[in-house]
Amino acid sequence: MLVAAAVCPCPPLLVPEVAAGAGPELDAARNACRDALGVLAAARPDLLIVAGPAAPDGRGPYPPGAAGSFAGFGVDLTVRLGTAPAGSAAPGQRLPASLAVGAWLLEHARWDGAPAEGLGVRESLSAERCLRAGKELADRAERVALLVMGDGSACRTVKAPGYLDERAEDFDAAAARALGSADLAALGALDETLAHELKVSGRAPWQVLAGAAGGADLAGHLLYEDAPYGVGYVVAAWS
Repeated sequence: MLVAAAVCPCPPLLVPEVAAGAGPELDAARNACRDALGVLAAARPDLLIVAGPAAPDGRGPYPPGAAGSFAGFGVDLTVRLGTAPAGSAAPGQRLPASLAVGAWLLEHARWDGAPAEGLGVRESLSAERCLRAGKELADRAERVALLVMGDGSACRTVKAPGYLDERAEDFDAAAARALGSADLAALGALDETLAHELKVSGRAPWQVLAGAAGGADLAGHLLYEDAPYGVGYVVAAWS
């Protein structure tokens, strides 16, 4: 059963070494992510699953100890998703960027709780399949926690990666309300087509969370909402 969840954005710029001079601009988001991870630790889960958007060939799953790299962003930095079991071979498949950011957040928070696994979620996965996948994750252990990585729209300003789309602010506001209040029905009803048009990477992982939380009766708390660089970022904690 799902006992806690943290929702965090997944831009590599969250990692200060990648952000370089722009690092302080995301300090508030980093601090909120740290607080959200504190909620996960306090829940004392048996299993932590980090779920985030991935290309079709990067869906995973990824075992404890799987590595991710930020070399593609010009930084010689490798992170690992928790610790591999003693005596096991190092996992070969590299984490997608979203899960690498999640692994960095866990390292930064000095996570020493439950074993951490990763799941890459194809961004085009239908809502129905996302909800079903989430329920399967919640059934993995008696006490499951999720760290859900994903961004809102990338169309909030003319300088945003997807340029300005007037629909973006309303979509992000609705998603933030749903994430901040643990509104499972609203998350499940997020428009897949509109999310794709607005370049929302978090839609599918958020709907996986909605599926995992069914029957768990968790309360949500919105910790951060902003759109630096024209991209919607939300941090929330469920417990």
